[in-house]
Amino acid sequence: MKVGTDGVLLGAWTPLYNDPYTILDIGSGTGLIALMLAQRSEASQIDAVEIDQEAFSQCYENFESSPWVDRLYVYHASLEDFTEEFFEETTYDLIVSNPPFYTEQYKSGNDQRDTARFTDALSFETLIACTEGLLSEDGIFSVIIPYKEESKFIELASEYGLYPFKICHVQGTPESEIKRSMIALTRILAEIDIQNLIIETQRHQYTEDYIQLTKDFYLNM
Repeated sequence: MKVGTDGVLLGAWTPLYNDPYTILDIGSGTGLIALMLAQRSEASQIDAVEIDQEAFSQCYENFESSPWVDRLYVYHASLEDFTEEFFEETTYDLIVSNPPFYTEQYKSGNDQRDTARFTDALSFETLIACTEGLLSEDGIFSVIIPYKEESKFIELASEYGLYPFKICHVQGTPESEIKRSMIALTRILAEIDIQNLIIETQRHQYTEDYIQLTKDFYLNM
């Protein structure tokens, strides 16, 4: 699985206001976001959960090869099984997820790609319900989803007592439509800080905002 812009954005943007001691990356894929958060934070425990065998293996290898291997651990499990095992035993100060997001009734024919991309592999409700059970009292939940799903996601999260305090709308170019929403939520109902981020002015010509957000994670930026 390739490193995607969504993962880079979420790993760089996710708020760390609460100085998390424990972090969980749900649907970690290759481990990109967990690794970025290891670089950005002093968290002593950074766990990842990944259901796909190949992605799990890549994530494990990437963790083992990183400078933060002593703080990183990946579990090969579904989110439901992970939550059932650790519910009431472990809570996380920060939970992040770049979840499956295609809701259209379309399948590529590639089971691995479909599992990574489709919400029937991990529904928003399952994601939110499990997160609520694993999130510490002062914890932050950070997610990136399609912009068109934003209202639905926020409404569903509110039913579980999670409320947005920071939102970033992402556009590919100044002329393009908003494609993604990055949302940070807590258990506290608060005024929402809404931002906008444009990635490029033209092909491979990155905006200053995008450069400032992500420059610590690219070899050449």
